[in-house]
Formats: sequence, structure tokens, C-alpha cells
Amino acid sequence: MFDTIFVPVDNSEHSETSVDLAVKLGQAFDAELVGSHAYAARMHDYRFKQMEFTLPEEYLVEEEMEKQRKIHDSLITMGLELISDSYLVVMQKKAVEAGLVFKPKMYDGKNFQIIAKDIQESDYDLVIMGALGLGAVRDSQIGSVCERVVRRTQTDTIVIKNTAPIEDQLSATTNGVSHASGGGILVALDGSPESFAGLKTALELGRKFDKSVEAISVYDPYLHYAMFNSLVSVLTEKASKVFKFEEQEQLHEDVIDTGLAKIYQSHLEVAKKLAEEEGFDLKITLLDGKAFEKILEYTRREKPWMLVMGRIGVHSDESMDIGSNTENLLRMVPCNVYLSSKRFQPHVDVTAEESIFWTEPAQNILDKAPDFARGIARTIIHRWAMERGHSVITTKVVEGAMSTILPRSSMKAMGIIAEDLATEEIENKNVDVYVCQKCGWTGKGFEPKKCTVCSAPPEDIKKLDKRAIDDLGTLEGAIIEEKAFDSVKIKWTTEARALVKTLPDGYQMRRAKAQIEKTARVRKIDTITKDMVAKVVGYTEELTENLEERGKLKQTAAETATPKEQNVRDGKYSWTPNAIERLNRVPEGFMRSGTKKRTEKVAKRLGVDLIDLDIVEKGVIEGLKMMEEMIKKQNESGDGAPANGKPTSSDDD
Repeated sequence: MFDTIFVPVDNSEHSETSVDLAVKLGQAFDAELVGSHAYAARMHDYRFKQMEFTLPEEYLVEEEMEKQRKIHDSLITMGLELISDSYLVVMQKKAVEAGLVFKPKMYDGKNFQIIAKDIQESDYDLVIMGALGLGAVRDSQIGSVCERVVRRTQTDTIVIKNTAPIEDQLSATTNGVSHASGGGILVALDGSPESFAGLKTALELGRKFDKSVEAISVYDPYLHYAMFNSLVSVLTEKASKVFKFEEQEQLHEDVIDTGLAKIYQSHLEVAKKLAEEEGFDLKITLLDGKAFEKILEYTRREKPWMLVMGRIGVHSDESMDIGSNTENLLRMVPCNVYLSSKRFQPHVDVTAEESIFWTEPAQNILDKAPDFARGIARTIIHRWAMERGHSVITTKVVEGAMSTILPRSSMKAMGIIAEDLATEEIENKNVDVYVCQKCGWTGKGFEPKKCTVCSAPPEDIKKLDKRAIDDLGTLEGAIIEEKAFDSVKIKWTTEARALVKTLPDGYQMRRAKAQIEKTARVRKIDTITKDMVAKVVGYTEELTENLEERGKLKQTAAETATPKEQNVRDGKYSWTPNAIERLNRVPEGFMRSGTKKRTEKVAKRLGVDLIDLDIVEKGVIEGLKMMEEMIKKQNESGDGAPANGKPTSSDDD
């Protein structure tokens, strides 16, 4: 798997660990090792010339100056070469002692540029480098050389973050004593060819070093809900009709949310089969939420030896240097990181693409799906058909495959099943709700025999006691009713809403609030309680009790239920509580800032210094008119509203 392993060295602690791991991998795969060090003699020469004017007067003679330049150039070049050679001798000695072929490299130039150039021009199978170098300080997360190199290269790379002795890292125990630096290999799987190639590599590393391997996958059913919430208060009536929020949310709840869970679980199931073929019993875990956040939490909790992930993700363009989730995790995870640039397509998908034929009616049904859902649906149908031996996709096959993720009402709406086969939905208030304790999947209207997403057994699926939740809600103060972006009414207990208010204002609060509302809606819970909020925002029972003891929670609850009847001075103007509340409903950032400026302009035109609700509404209306004009201009220019329902950006104020 690895014939040539390349290691840039700089005598730092991370570099030494990189060398030690390279030697172990070299022995395991009979690989040649290449060590390199880049020094910057030219930079020193340039700096010397810049500072020549500071030399004593007796040196500022032409002949003497030339002599000093030659001496400096010779000493610097020779000195840096000697230092580089000494770094490489250490690696050479370890390689030779392990019986490995070693090749040293030294070059003069900007370190990250020349290292990246060497990797691009060479045929290395693997690069191992430290996350940090000699310039690291206490709060350093990743060094500039490491970050710039991984952005500029397309070779599989191990980034060393754990500097414990390599023997401890490769062995979970020594003489029965556990090592915190040990642990297994965790693969972050998102369905991309890079992540599947990373899985194959992880299995091989697990075999060579007797490491356990597990795969984790994360889907995010909350993103669209938070996005819709932020848009609804600033769109014109015309724009809102284009977006069709009620239909969009229903589509996501019926199709996208369950479909995402199913497709990401499907990736995990495929990974499990690949592992079984190689003699591994792969543990798989599906989580819901923000991908990098959930994977980071998992690594902190489970403490793996290495996290393996694709350099780019399933939604990335192949020309991208590094995916956003990968970049965040590379910086923040506490373990070693393997960035997979190789590509591998599981045989089930390759075979499906090559051997399965679609009839025209079946293809027409698939074409009705939104662009962002079509790829998910196609993969689900292919895998469902392959598992049952179908080589031709007909409408019946589409119906069978999609029934695993869609309610019959949605299948009817999309034309997948005939109207006379559709059944009326049970009234929501009478539906029993069951929640999978492993992956969070929600089943409604029947008692599941297993989780349809992660296949968890019945004992892991609990019936939701909605009456107990409602009873708990009555103990948490007054009930506050709000309207979501699609006009659905949502109830909060006073204490639940107060707990959300303890989060920092802005995106973090909006996303947490959206996730809580979304969970309540999917599970048909009438009232959101404090415990539901605490699970999402990460507050422990002890913390919420402490908040209550200090009076903060109750104080915030009182403020939430009844705004203080006093005006707030801000610069030239005073704002009434109702005016502030209306302004705060506009998404934070340039939208809120622009609305505030327009509102103050309205107050200035009216000659008043007190801004009330009526003046804010006038400011909002002016902003909506500006957006309507912008949409009109786009339509007149032929651009029109985007087909995917996403707004174009505008620099307002």
C-alpha cells in the first residue's frame, strides 16, 4: 500500500514522532523512507544586505563589504546545511537500524513552497508531517507550514498531533496499563470516494497494528430549518411566494430529513460489508447535527488514535484544496489525522451504475425530485435494487425503494404511487411516536420492530411519553406561543425559552433554537420544556440547577415573559421594548444593521427621537421594497429567482 513515505523534519517534538511513525509504517509495508529539510539561506542573505548600513564604519568600505558578504554567505549556507544534515542523520540512523532504505533531501528555499513542490513532483505514497513545528506556542493548533502544504498537495497525508512515544500510541496497553495515547482508528464517512478510500486505508492500518476500526457518519436535518427561520422575516410577500416556505418545510420533513438519515446509514452499511470482506467487525455510528461538531465531540469522548477522513467531502468540487469540515477537524481534534486523497468507489455503486438500466417512466419519476434530493434518491434506488437482484429499474422498483424513506402521502404527491393506493394520514394528535435511542430516528403511527435507519432492535426504540412532557411543561412557568417561519404555532415553557436565552446571541442561539423546534415538530411534542433545551445546548442538570440557584434563569424567564417597560437609549434615539423586540427578529448581521439604519432614517424624517414599533415597521417595509426592486431588476435582466430556492446576496447599506 505504501512504497515510499516522505517526512519533512525540523527537529521539533512533532517531527520526531513523525519519523518514528514513518519507521513503523516502513517496517509494516516494506517502504522506502525519504526525509527532507528546507533551509532559507537566501532569506538570511537578503536580510543581511538589508542591515548592512548598521555595521561599524570600518566595515563600510567596498572591499571590506564584499569580503563580509562572502564570509556571511559561506557561513550561513554551510551552517544551515550542517543543521539540515544533522536533522536527517537522526532519521537515517533510525531507518537503517530498522533495515529500511533511506533517502535524504535538502533544499534551499521557502519551506512550505519547496516541500509542496517536491511532493507534487514526486511519486510518494504517503506524507507524514507534524501539525506543529519549532515555532509552536501554547495556543497553537496547526502550524503554517503544515496547513499550507496540505492545501497544495494531493497525496495522502498523516498529520501528527499526538507526541506520546510511538510504542504507546500503537499499543493500547503495556503490561496491563492503559495508555491515554492508544486507541483505535475512527473513519469519518460521508459517501465521498475519498472517505471510502480512507476506510480501506484504515482497515489495512488496523490489520498491521492490531487496531480496532470504526466508522462514523453525520447528517444535518436542522440546517434548512434554521436557514428558513432567518429568511422569513426579511423577505417581501412576493419573494415569500417564490420560496413557498410551507411546502419547502413539508418536503424536507417528509423527504430530505429521513432520506439523509437513510443514505448516510446506507454509506455505513456499505462500509460494514467492505470491512466484513476483509475480516473486520466494523462498529458503525450515525449521528445527527453539524458534521465537524459531532465528529469533534466523538473524538474527544472516545479518544481514538487516529481520525481518517477525506481531504474533500461528498459535496466538494474535485479542484478544492481541502473541505471545510476536514479543515475544522484538522485544527481541533486531539488525535492524529489521516487525510485521504485517494479515491475508491464501493462495488455496489460501481456495479449499479454500469449494469442497471432505467425504464423511461422510472427515470421520469426520478427527474421530478428536486436537484438536491435526486442524487440521494438515485443511490437509494440503486442499492435497494442491487440487494434484491434487479437489473432494470421500473416504477415498481422505485416505489419499493422509496417506500423505505417516504410516507405514502409524499409518494402520492410525487407520482410514485397511484392515488387509489394512498392512505389517509392519521391525525397528528392521535399518533404514537417512537424514538430510536441510537440514531434519533422518529417513527410515527406504528410500533417499529427495528429502526428503519440504523436497524437498532426494539429495545433501543422508546415510545415517547408526550403526556409526561406536557405535565412537566406546566411546572415550568407560563406557556409562550410563537409562530415558526411557516406559521406553525410552537409552545415554549418560560424556563425553556429562558435557557435558550443564556446562549450567546447570534448564529449559535438561532441554530440551537431551530434544532429544538425541529425536534419537537418531528416528534409531535406540543410544548418545549427545559429538559429538551438542555439536551440540545449541552447544559447539564447540575448547571441548570446552579443557574436557578443564582437566580439567573428565573430572572431571564421573567424578562422573556414580560419585557421591561422602559425605553433604551442608543445614540441619538430611544427605543421602546416593542421596537427592540421587532428589530431583534431580523437576522443578526448586515440585515439587522441595515434595518436599524433605515429605521433611524425614518425617525429623522419624522423629526422624532423615540422609535416605537410603528417606526420600526416602516423601516422594515422600506427594506422589503428595496429587496422587491432588486428581484424585479434581476427578473428584467433575465436572471430571475434561482431555481434551487436560494437567495442571491446583496450589499445593503
